[in-house]
Formats: sequence, structure tokens, C-alpha cells
Amino acid sequence: MRGGIFDRIQLIQGDISVRFRDKQQIRLGGVPAEGAPEFVETDLFKIPADSGFDPTKPWRIQLLVNRPVGPVEKVFLTWDLGYILPDLYLTKLEVPVVAAPVVEDAGDAAARAALWKRIWDGKTIEIGLLAGMITVLTAVFFFQVQVTRHARVFYWFRMTFLVVTLVFLGWSQNAQLSIVNLMALGASIRDGFSWDTFLMDPMVFLLWCSVAVTMLFWGRGGYCGWLCPFGALQEITNQIARFFKVPQWTLPWGLHERLWPVKYIIMLGLLGVSVVSMELAEHYAEVEPFKTTIILKFARSWPFILFATILLGIGLFIERFYCRYLCPLGAALAVPARMRMFDWLKRYKECGSPCQTCSNECFVQAIHPTGEINPNECLSCLHCQVLYQDHSKCPVVIRKDKRRASAEKSLAQSGDTLARLSKSNNPSSTKEN
Repeated sequence: MRGGIFDRIQLIQGDISVRFRDKQQIRLGGVPAEGAPEFVETDLFKIPADSGFDPTKPWRIQLLVNRPVGPVEKVFLTWDLGYILPDLYLTKLEVPVVAAPVVEDAGDAAARAALWKRIWDGKTIEIGLLAGMITVLTAVFFFQVQVTRHARVFYWFRMTFLVVTLVFLGWSQNAQLSIVNLMALGASIRDGFSWDTFLMDPMVFLLWCSVAVTMLFWGRGGYCGWLCPFGALQEITNQIARFFKVPQWTLPWGLHERLWPVKYIIMLGLLGVSVVSMELAEHYAEVEPFKTTIILKFARSWPFILFATILLGIGLFIERFYCRYLCPLGAALAVPARMRMFDWLKRYKECGSPCQTCSNECFVQAIHPTGEINPNECLSCLHCQVLYQDHSKCPVVIRKDKRRASAEKSLAQSGDTLARLSKSNNPSSTKEN
């Protein structure tokens, strides 16, 4: 079970296919009925009411199994178990007893490819919306000067984008990336890589593709600052807190700088545990509150809810507290993001010395007092680019405006002087006088 999805089993009925998530599953200790068989594991799965499933019609459960055939090579095979509800449990309806059709084995690769293709076909609209979000975000980064020219307009654009990220990507599609995804990738490479496994969730797959591309250009901020549902939840709740005048705390730079490495320590610890035991690593990966807040929408036992609530509560006073100091996924993305191709954020030579406007207003304190932007911590919110053009806050822009106004005034005075001289040298004017 990677990312809360049971990707090895699915229920199939005609054109309908249902995959189960952990919020639809309960582990049973056994079935307390006379004559019930005993199994090592017994689970109860709940079929979503909106799936279109009809219990009176034939259906089947499809199981994907694998067997190692070499040091790093596996073969895969799907098995189908058909079922139809007996007449004994039906009323006012006659259903012919027909065995559910069983898909013949057409090859391991073909079976797996057919599975993920059906999933992608069923999410055409959602995939289109995500592609649109990524396109808009790319355009924002490429045309950052034009987009950030009007501070108020850009603020509401960003808030709207984050709301869409939270509601659509997060709560609707459960497209929350996790350090578990990276651990699963490492395990897959070690045990035998297969694209089909990672294509089972199209939204997560597309997000990872966008992360891989944006890291080369802009670092980790493309995802962490804009497309992470939990990050969006933190920033939105903090903005609500600011509206109600909740005091904001700015940690001393020395303490802030020493808290940065905590998330890297957590990341390395989880990756190290995953080498020994993937199951144990997934258990410790609950340090990420993503499953509680985004995937399960707080429908979980109280210790998980308490942990997530504490993190969000701290975030009301220290914006993006979890992103800054605890997120192992952010740490994992920051390491390869060092290889980005461009330093695309515009800066003045006066930034940091003497001007401290951007460093004081950076909400994650990613700008050093000396003016340098730390690419490992920058979330690409573009607020520094808003300040870069602000005619009321940026000292460099204010000085340019004063020089321009002074030059225009001098030009106007010179024009008046020339006009007077021209008038005094005009013969007709002199004759009249």
C-alpha cells in the first residue's frame, strides 16, 4: 500500500473499476461466526457509494501478484475471482446464475498496462485541470515581472491558486506527494523498476513529472510553494489568522538557521529505515501530517488529529512552520534543486546592504541578512519580486522615482527658460513692445 492506495487489488464490474484507499479499509481480527475460515489477515473494504457498483450484477476481484525470478527481476500476473450474488439474497428480481467473465492472461505487461490505462481514461477531466494549473504556474514564473507588477492583484491570484490546490488537488483528488513516494521509488529500483506501478495514480504521476522539470529551472518552490495541498492549507490558515490580528512570530536568525537542518535529519532517517524495512519506514513517515489532513480529511484516530492540529496551530503564529523545519519531502526536493539552471529572481546590488526590506518580509525567512536567497528554503512565492517593483517600499525604486521626478522637473524648467528666451528674441514681439 503506497500513499494510502491498495494498488494490487481492484473490483471490476463491466466498465467500472474501483480501487480502494486506506480510509475504505478496516483490519479485522477475525470473523466471529460459526464455521468461518481462519486467515492470517482479514480485511473489510467499503465500496464507495458513488462508484456505480451494482451488487445484483456479476463482478470480479482482480489481484496483481509478482514473483522474483532473479536478483532484481520480477514477473507479474493478474488473477480474477468472479462472483454473483445468490438468488437467496435477492427479492423481486430474477438474476440468472452466470459466472462472471474471467480475463484470460494475455501477458503480464499487457495486464498491468490495461489497468493503468483504464484509470487514466477515467480521469480525463481531472488530468486536464491539473495540466492547466501547471501551465498557468509555468507562465507565472516565465513572466514574473509582469505578473508581480500589481501587488494586490498578485496576492489574490496566489490565494485563489492555493485554494484550488487545497480543494481540488488535495481534498478532491488526494494528489498529495509524500516522502513515501520517494521511498517506494527507491525500493522499486532496488527490486526491479516498473513504470506501470507509478502510472496507477495519474495525478500523482503528473505532479512528480512537473516537479522533475521545475526543479531544473526554479528549484523546489514550484511544488512546495504552489502545488502542495498541505502547504496551501498552512498558508491559507495563516492568512486567516493574520486577518483576525493573530500575532506573528519571527524567530531570531541564529535559531532559525539552526532549525533548518532538522528536516534533512528526518529525511535521511526515513530513507535509511526504508532500506532495512519499507513497512517500518512507512510507519515512521507519519511524521508527515499529509494523510491525516489531506487524504483522510481528519477522519482518523485522535493522536494523528492532535499531531496535525498542533502543527497547523503553530503555523498560525509562524507561517509555514512545518515546511520550514520538519518536512522531509521538502528536504528531499531541496537537494537536487541545487542543480537548477537559472538564478531567475531579480535582485539589486543594494539588497542586503543596506536594504533589508525583502529579508524582513520573506515569510519563510529564506533571504539571508546579507541579501542572498537560499534556494534550499525558497518557496518561490514571488513576494520579493513584488517588492522589487514596489514604489512605496523598495528604496532603490523610490530613489529611481525621485531621480526621474527631479529630471522631469529640470527638463520642465529648462523648457520654460527656453520659451522665455525665444519670446524675448522674437522680432515681432520686440516691435510690438
